[in-house]
Parts: sequence; structure tokens; C-alpha cells
Amino acid sequence: MELAVAATAPLGADVLERLASKHDVAYLLTRPDRPQGRGRRLAPPPAKETAERLGIEVRQPERLDDFDPEVDTVVVAAYGVLIPEAALERALWLNVHPSLLPRWRGAAPIERALMAGDEETGVSIIELVPELDAGPLAAQQAFPIRAEDDFGTVSKRAGELAADLLEEALPEPTLHPQAADGVTYAEKIGPEDRRLDWSRPPQELLNRIRALSPHIGARGELHGRPVTIWRARVEGGELVPVEVQPDGGKRMEYDAFLRGLR
Repeated sequence: MELAVAATAPLGADVLERLASKHDVAYLLTRPDRPQGRGRRLAPPPAKETAERLGIEVRQPERLDDFDPEVDTVVVAAYGVLIPEAALERALWLNVHPSLLPRWRGAAPIERALMAGDEETGVSIIELVPELDAGPLAAQQAFPIRAEDDFGTVSKRAGELAADLLEEALPEPTLHPQAADGVTYAEKIGPEDRRLDWSRPPQELLNRIRALSPHIGARGELHGRPVTIWRARVEGGELVPVEVQPDGGKRMEYDAFLRGLR
């Protein structure tokens, strides 16, 4: 079947590549290139890089007010843009949401699940409706969150599972309403979410570090120096940094950081 994919972030790029191996993808709908890094140079979204490598047409409109999908089905995965109601009426929009809906509707479901210490998460395939992540379910499956998992590993497993669930749902999904209870919201990650409060329990701090690695990074101060902590562990009832990055420096093992203080 011919379909389109709306994706921006790495999870969406992963779903795009897996779908393209089995389906004719008419085009990728993604966000415009944005300045990134210290040099603020224009850089393409990860999904665009994947599409260009696969020879798939890329469309990058700033707004979707008058957007016509031109296909019957659009698969949405980590796109990051609200779809106007008029566009929703012109096609079936199936959204890949990396949580067990109705838990963690919203922008940061993987991060919020890890921060909350959830023991499992999953992937939900839903039809997009005007209300945020409230559409009926086409498929859903859970998987455990392991002690060693972080955002990167959970996102990768979600991408793999999403491809399998989409094969179940396409081309004509059977839709079921979401449960009415258990609704929670995964707010977008902000600057305050990155801050490590050393007065909090060690496991809570570790969960925050895992939730923000390897893409954002949790921030704190160690031995009087501001750092980003990418990996850590709890040992003897205390949080022990494993990989850190001093402001203006490179990522390094914590032992190397300590040697640099001497």
C-alpha cells in the first residue's frame, strides 16, 4: 500500500526506515531544517536524513493549515507538530505513541515514564483526533523497562515494536476506544527538568539521568563545577556518577574528571 510518513526525531526516522522496507512510502513530512550546535548551522532532522538516503521525497512545510496528504494513510511518529483538524479529515492519520495510552499522553512519554520509575512502557498505535493523544487504539503492546535502560534504549525498542504493530494495523485498522481512567500527561521537558537536586533520593536522581540520556542530559554541580551527567549508578545508597561532561568540555569517565581536579 502507498502511504506517507510524518516524522522528525530519531524514533520517527527508525519507523520510517522499517516501514519503507515493506511499503511504498510516497513522501516524508517533516519539520524544516533548524540551526543546531554551537555554530548554529542549519541541520536536517534525523528523519530527513533517512528519507534522503532511501530516495524518498521530503516535504518540509512550516505550517499545515492547507495541507492535503494526497494519500489515504499517514503514519505519524515523533513528528512534533499538531495536525490541523482539516488535514485529519482528509486521510487516516495513525500515530505511533511510545507509551501505554492513556498513560503518558503528550510530548515526552519515554522521559516521563523513566522519571516516574515505571516498570513497563510500550507502544500504542492510535488514530489521531483533535484531542491530544486521545484517539482510538489500533494496536498496543507493553514491554518491561530494565534497570539499565535509558531514553536511547527504550526509544530503540519502541521503534522496533512500532514497526510490528503497524503491520497488524495496516491497511484497515480495527479501532477501540482508550480506557477512560488512568490518563496522565507527559509534559515537554524544560530546563527545570534537567536540574539534579542532590537532596532528592538517589534512585530518583538516577531515573532523571536515565530519562535524559543520551539526548538532553541532566545537569548538576560536582566538586564546585557545573556538569552534565550522562550515566550513573546507585551504590551503597548513594548516587555514583559514571560518565560526565564538564561545561565546555568533552564527555569523560567520572574517574578522569576527578583526576582533572587534582
